[in-house]
Amino acid sequence: MNFLKKIFGKKETENEVSKSLEEKEFNQNFDEESYGIEKENSHQRAIELIPEEFFWSGIDELAPFGSDEGDTALSEFREWRKNNPNAETYECLKWTIEGVSEQNMSFYNEKILNRTKIKERISDENFDDQQFIFTVDISVIATGFGQLVDEGKIDLKNKPIIQLAIDRQKIWAELSEHWEHRNEYTENLNVLERALKVA
Repeated sequence: MNFLKKIFGKKETENEVSKSLEEKEFNQNFDEESYGIEKENSHQRAIELIPEEFFWSGIDELAPFGSDEGDTALSEFREWRKNNPNAETYECLKWTIEGVSEQNMSFYNEKILNRTKIKERISDENFDDQQFIFTVDISVIATGFGQLVDEGKIDLKNKPIIQLAIDRQKIWAELSEHWEHRNEYTENLNVLERALKVA
């Protein structure tokens, strides 16, 4: 969590003092917020872009923040943001992917959308697709949309990465032929994709 912290060995300028005060106010606001996803405490722009109720559920497993994995990712994003109020959120996304997938960020590219490979991994009893596909992707989605919920935007640099997660989840759901909720889950992903384009 504490990576990206910077230590300055010089006297603070007036600008830095002002920035420090802004950071304290930012941290105070986060400390006062409730845990988990709460529509009433969210940024108005997020509510306008995604009025669908599923998105705001903390218990719907088909929602970005309703699963344990999504809820954890949101919490981790908020903790990271509190400690790094001025850092690029891309760094949090990178940290999340590398931590959950146990791979370098460079592996999270368009190759992960290979349908044949995904199908093989779903069928492979020795491969934990719940962890290395679902959990990785939902962590990316929850982290990315966590910024929208709290700040009313998704940084442009993050969008292609979040889109990869949405696209792979669509394929994963489609190939999970015996999963009764796959159609509803795909519809939810379509809502996220719609919002991602304009966020």
